[in-house]
Amino acid sequence: MKKAVILLSGGLDSTTTLYYARAKGYKCFCVIFDYGQKHKKEIRAAVKIANLMGNDFKIVKIRLPWSKSALTDSMTKIPGNRRAERMSKDIPVTYVPARNTIFLSFAASYAESIGASRIFIGANALDYSGYPDCRPNFIKAYEKMINLGTKGGVEGKRLKIETPLINMTKAQIIRLGTKLGVPYGITWSCYSGGKYPCGVCDSCRLREKGFAELL
Repeated sequence: MKKAVILLSGGLDSTTTLYYARAKGYKCFCVIFDYGQKHKKEIRAAVKIANLMGNDFKIVKIRLPWSKSALTDSMTKIPGNRRAERMSKDIPVTYVPARNTIFLSFAASYAESIGASRIFIGANALDYSGYPDCRPNFIKAYEKMINLGTKGGVEGKRLKIETPLINMTKAQIIRLGTKLGVPYGITWSCYSGGKYPCGVCDSCRLREKGFAELL
């Protein structure tokens, strides 16, 4: 069976991507990152989802002590109620320096080690928070780079990075996931780690917008 490595955060997009990859016939190997987030709820959600699916998973622990992102730095406040037009234009303080570059590097190493031909990432360039490493041109450039710098790429066993959600709105993603049977009730998108989602961070607002547009 063909193999794929899935970047799984426990959120709406990455979980939909996992279910999409499975529907395409891939044996999925999930990578869950503990990168010093302020809370661990998304990690617990990712583990629960991977176990529910019966997928192999690895939790990769890394530290980014230089990061001043609101997601990792206790002194930096997570912004709330940002205007919609700002979400897609401004790079917010929740940006973690080079996060997807780092995550994809681990995923590429794992994929080459197990003979996987695909990496799936739930990057999205429409309903998103303005992160530069979620754009199609970044993904395309990274794929080219990794195939220039790996044994598999040099020997013709190219690794492809799949971004099935990249040009979808949140509503379209949710609609696709619903058809695939994604258990959205156990996913966690909020940047805060409270008992309930905060409802005001970018991630909460984009998620709420997606579900609202289905009505």
